[in-house]
Amino acid sequence: MIAAIESHLGSVQVARVIYGAIIGLAVVVTFERHPPAAGVVVGSLVVTGVAVGLAEIYSEVVGTETRTRRRVAWTELRHFLVDAAAVFAGISFPAVYFLLAALDWIELDTAFDLAKWTGVGLIGGYGYAAGRLSGAGQVRSLVQGLAVAAIGAALIALKALIH
Repeated sequence: MIAAIESHLGSVQVARVIYGAIIGLAVVVTFERHPPAAGVVVGSLVVTGVAVGLAEIYSEVVGTETRTRRRVAWTELRHFLVDAAAVFAGISFPAVYFLLAALDWIELDTAFDLAKWTGVGLIGGYGYAAGRLSGAGQVRSLVQGLAVAAIGAALIALKALIH
């Protein structure tokens, strides 16, 4: 398990998961004030993940072909697909909580709370890991993790103020 985490933290997919998690967090916060049915939130997160993942693939293919003046090779496309899957995972992960709410295993409000705060925790955890893996000490890494988590918390607070 630790080897898998270390491998993931050493991959380019970390940035894609964080990017997706921020988008997923924005979708969740947008729905919270006037929540639709849990199944609608599940579908919205999954469809958003697919749309952003496809946009990621398309933009990478077009960008590569215009920059290199050649067709994208299968090995490059495979990398784009893996990156898009990481974005999809980051966006759609909170759908798990809303699926549980749709099955009446948890309350819808609980699903929103879990989705928001695990998203903030994920973003902060990656910030902390980045600090530690770049050689920073415990305190500096913790400050870095808390600072990036504060960005997610600020999104939640801003959305609460707007509504």
